Amino acid sequence: MAAIESILTETRVFPPSEAFVKQANVPGMAARMALCKEADSDYEGFWARLAKAHIDWHTPFTKTLNEAKAPFYRWFEDGTLNVSYNCLDRHLATRGDKTALIFEADDGRVTSVTYRQLHARVCQFANGLKSLGVAAGDRVIVYMPMSIEAVVAMQACARIGAIHSVVFGGFSAKSLYERIEDAQAKLIVTADESLRGGRAVPLKNAVDEALAMGDTSSVERVVVYRRTGGAVHWSPRDLWWHELTQTQADSCEPVWVSAEHPLFILYTSGSTGKPKGVQHSTGGYLLGAILSMQWVFDAKPDTDVYWCTADVGWITGHTYVAYGPLALGMTEVIFEGVPTYPHAGRFWEMIARHRVTTFYTAPTAIRSLIKLGADLPKQHDLSSLRLLGTVGEPINPEAWMWYHETVGGGRCPIVDTWWQTETGSNMISPLPGAVPTKPGSCTLPLPGIQAGIVDEAGHDVPPQQGGLLVIKRPFPSQLRTLWGDPDRFLKTYFPAELGGKTYLAGDSARQDADGYYWIMGRIDDVLNVSGHRLGTMEIESALVANPLVAEAAVVGKPHEIKGEAVVAFVVLKGARPSGEAAKKIVAELREWVGKDIGPIAKPDEIRFGDNLPKTRSGKIMRRLLRALARGEAITQDVSTLENPAILDQLKAAV
Repeated sequence: MAAIESILTETRVFPPSEAFVKQANVPGMAARMALCKEADSDYEGFWARLAKAHIDWHTPFTKTLNEAKAPFYRWFEDGTLNVSYNCLDRHLATRGDKTALIFEADDGRVTSVTYRQLHARVCQFANGLKSLGVAAGDRVIVYMPMSIEAVVAMQACARIGAIHSVVFGGFSAKSLYERIEDAQAKLIVTADESLRGGRAVPLKNAVDEALAMGDTSSVERVVVYRRTGGAVHWSPRDLWWHELTQTQADSCEPVWVSAEHPLFILYTSGSTGKPKGVQHSTGGYLLGAILSMQWVFDAKPDTDVYWCTADVGWITGHTYVAYGPLALGMTEVIFEGVPTYPHAGRFWEMIARHRVTTFYTAPTAIRSLIKLGADLPKQHDLSSLRLLGTVGEPINPEAWMWYHETVGGGRCPIVDTWWQTETGSNMISPLPGAVPTKPGSCTLPLPGIQAGIVDEAGHDVPPQQGGLLVIKRPFPSQLRTLWGDPDRFLKTYFPAELGGKTYLAGDSARQDADGYYWIMGRIDDVLNVSGHRLGTMEIESALVANPLVAEAAVVGKPHEIKGEAVVAFVVLKGARPSGEAAKKIVAELREWVGKDIGPIAKPDEIRFGDNLPKTRSGKIMRRLLRALARGEAITQDVSTLENPAILDQLKAAV
């Protein structure tokens, strides 16, 4: 395999301030290195100590790691626990009247619940589920708006040992059907509608449509939360949430399950075929959520107001909304709407209103907000912020700098987190009181995470050379299998070419001279240009560094001479150009990339749009861009797109 070439150079370094280090949960590099040394010297003992210290066990475990059937690893398997107990019950005596969730609706209305109130609601819904025959091991689909009720539904499933599978409320009926059918779900929890950006999104109708698509005979009941009062079709299997819960007791004994009992299945799209049902355990997953909250987000339960903007339909919304913050007894913000409604300053207004201290969002959202109002944060009091985070994709250095200076006022560390649905919790990230940051780098692995960069034969590659990002030893929060498809699990994540025990992340990356990790893009997004293997993320970063550009996505298309041509889809900060003006900007941007990272990376084509094709969660649909670049017909399901009309804009090159 030819090496993946790194073409991005970044020399700026931002050490944590003395004041931040003094109050940090991991105060300084020496403290971080002590944790790493402990993990290196006694790997199982390290994880066992942390699991005993941070989780309330019903039955203590005696076996830390079982590798007998590697890579189907098992952690703490003879211990029993309950995740809902660890998130709610254990706080009641000391934090019962503390605010757990601050919910801000699309229209700005705010509702808060304390830990005692949240516990009562979870117990009532758990009792309701039991009354409908839901038991430990049954699968429950949760297809809900971002809401307190979505968290209640997840926690209630965990409380009785049911396995939840949350489906993002922006997914189509077809996507929902595929997940219902694969999981053989017994029950669906949904709402009449959700509200996003002032518009009602019909959820119950999508459930009805999904249930009519094929064999969904496993589904016995549909529980519907009345969010808007919108009209819905009603059938004998349907039941209103409020009618189910109104007579239920507000206490429910937790079901104690093995640490290896599946907590949830979360489906992630595969490059081909049906979605992959990523299956996570109970004990190991909870430990990853707790430790990363403490280490990466420097969690201070008594003083922090934490806000992760992710929907619970994604892994970020599981780990850093529904479970991690609650396990630590934190106060957190939950938001129903979108960052641009009713105006582009909504995020900054909310941070000021709720005195948010920790803000965790996606680079896509950051870049969109730069385009819509780079100076808007300065119009709001963001002085409560002490820590910023990014998630979902690599953040380009210029967006990082804007986030640092304009949102964080130059005083807030940024934790650029690399992890995946499959890893369950943060894997590579700065510990904000210990690790100096570099714009665009996720920096160093967390203590106990043995990451590496290898070639296709599994050999380590030297610094500055790109390769395959891997994790070399099992870790507690990793996926256990793919639901009902162990063969696909093995082929996808533990290929025989790498020895069958090394986790293959699917990302290309490099390490710099300081050992910092730089994510270069998905392996399938690597371009082969005239014999050079280039990561798309670095070309995108160069484009976005130009003052004219708000956002960019780069893909390849076949080229008879060079192998692949570089095609860039660009959103400018100003109006979309046409004619001679567009040609002039194309020339300028090509020259800019050539100067910044070399002529080999100059885009062969640049196409302009008012936006990029994104899902309602803000994820760029790169597969659609590849089809557009190649002139292929769009045959994929585009019902999850926030803005399907944008595809026509992006068809033509300048």
